[in-house]
Amino acid sequence: MAEAGTMLPETIIQKIEAETGKYPTRRAAVKSALRYAQAEFGWISEDVVKAVAEVLGLERIEVFEVATFYDMFYTRPVGRFPVRVCTNVSCLLRGADGIMESLCQNLGVEAGETTADGRFTVFAAECLGACGGAPMMAVGDDYHEDLKADELDKILERYR
Repeated sequence: MAEAGTMLPETIIQKIEAETGKYPTRRAAVKSALRYAQAEFGWISEDVVKAVAEVLGLERIEVFEVATFYDMFYTRPVGRFPVRVCTNVSCLLRGADGIMESLCQNLGVEAGETTADGRFTVFAAECLGACGGAPMMAVGDDYHEDLKADELDKILERYR
């Protein structure tokens, strides 16, 4: 991934500008702008926050608030594949705690840590919106539902 500087690539700026046309205020496009920037850089650095604020004509704090409110934005570098295990009620009742424990044990990390090879960062997620498939996890943008602890290695092998 590219390294974030104080300037966003023109392609990202164009996407942000197109997004602002969908809303009554430029501030309403912050979440989309951060999503585009994170897809480009892998995480939301202080430089990215500053650049997005400049493009949207906002104060840095207005962008930073959004970046830190939503757990889908990473304000520090993460592995190539963020692994988010849903720990909300439906998933918890169907064994998410055991999934999280097995996943961390298999990867040799604690929640919030990145594997030594930089491939995976494990997170507990509040809700990923797939209650019918509980317990579930997302690896990058891919959802894996009805999980069983003994299937985790096979699932993660797809991302190695």
